[in-house]
Amino acid sequence: MKALTLAGHGGLDRLQLQDLAPPTMTRADEVLIRVRAAALNHLDLFVLQGLPGVTLEFPHIVGADAAGVVEAVGPAVRDVQPGDRVMVNPGISCQACEYCLRGEQSLCPSYRLLGEHLPGTVAEYVVVSDRNLAPVPPRMPWDQAAAFSLTTLTAWRMLVSRAALRPGETVVIWGVGGGVSLASLQVAKLLGARVFVTSSSEEKLRSATAMGADAVLDHTTVDVPREVRRLTGGRGAEVVVDSVGERTWTQSLRCLGRLGRLVCCGATTGPMCVTDVRKLFWHQWTIVGSTMGSHAEYQQIARLAAEGKLWPVVDRRFPPAEGRAAFERLQSGSRFGKVVIEMSRD
Repeated sequence: MKALTLAGHGGLDRLQLQDLAPPTMTRADEVLIRVRAAALNHLDLFVLQGLPGVTLEFPHIVGADAAGVVEAVGPAVRDVQPGDRVMVNPGISCQACEYCLRGEQSLCPSYRLLGEHLPGTVAEYVVVSDRNLAPVPPRMPWDQAAAFSLTTLTAWRMLVSRAALRPGETVVIWGVGGGVSLASLQVAKLLGARVFVTSSSEEKLRSATAMGADAVLDHTTVDVPREVRRLTGGRGAEVVVDSVGERTWTQSLRCLGRLGRLVCCGATTGPMCVTDVRKLFWHQWTIVGSTMGSHAEYQQIARLAAEGKLWPVVDRRFPPAEGRAAFERLQSGSRFGKVVIEMSRD
């Protein structure tokens, strides 16, 4: 099968389209999927460069997200059958530990992601457990189905399960344009929140306004915390979504009002952040970490997708032969939405 792989860690020159043996089903609950489209995430750039504590076997197939058609199922599979259109939840857990048994799969000590710890999805075939699948809504195109899972699940758990965002509350989202920030905008608006987003791009801010953002802030020209307080009558935001890390952490805290919640799912500019704990306890803030989501949360967002809600934004599509160009687009600061690789168009 054709697959986009890494020959090793480093730069984009390490990417190559290869012919590999297709994966095989080894467990009774597994499903073989012919991939129609796969989506990239910022995570793929980290994998390209190499992640501390993560050792890969090369060639390594990239990509966490995918959607495709079921080719074959194991003898224990009941809910899907060959010919079904499915999208893949890339979080793989053991299903036997205390966290998995209480429905918190993303806290499993052996939790792994396709494309990060395991062979990924930018390939003609992928094998996963039937628990990691959801039906593709009948009218959803393949590119949006492929772009759906990782970022929508991440945003849903952050805002619904972890930050407990409520209708009428104000949420600030840094760096609108990436997959998680756009999914967070969609989830927050679905919940009835007031949403402020930031970017350095006027075009992205215009697009975010068209998606329902209530206020858009150019973080290169305005003091974001001061503007948030002005727009909220001095109150501050109830929730801030920060996946940037070092560069924005202090500003995120300054955006928070009393009893505010800062929820974090990443650290694209670095992991070491400074917090004034005096303000933390005095204003009774909550700092919340979040990673991916549970199987139950995935089924929740899949139902919303079936209702025509929470469909992801796709920035651009590429054929497998242009995998390097897809990664270059992923690296660029100009993308608005997910970068998708179409494995087949028939």
